[in-house]
Amino acid sequence: QVQLVESGGGLVQPGGSLRLSCAASGFTLDYYAIGWFRQAPGKEREGVSCISNSDGRTYSTDSIKGRFTVSRDNFKNTVYLQMNNLNPEDTAVYYCATLTVLSVGDGRWIPNESEAKYWGQGTQVTVAS
Repeated sequence: QVQLVESGGGLVQPGGSLRLSCAASGFTLDYYAIGWFRQAPGKEREGVSCISNSDGRTYSTDSIKGRFTVSRDNFKNTVYLQMNNLNPEDTAVYYCATLTVLSVGDGRWIPNESEAKYWGQGTQVTVAS
């Protein structure tokens, strides 16, 4: 059974950091590019960062302004999202998803949910003092 499970969310103060994990089971994670998305209350889901499966390159969107870093550990079949200098606007449910296509332009990720195949259940991140 194909499954993605996110973990590592929680409550953090502004300026703090969190590392989210996306663990895969039922398939080999490095077969796919992986994208991280988030959905804040009352807002549409948006992509934030992704990592290629072919060359390990990472891409982000302008929404996180270089504060987040994606990495992967193929041995552990896990992808990570390191989030630094968090602010209340980062409060959201964070999801990872496998990407059948990785669209980039001008060095930035162009997220498209139609390119996502498998999704995790999400992990809540709350940034508050």
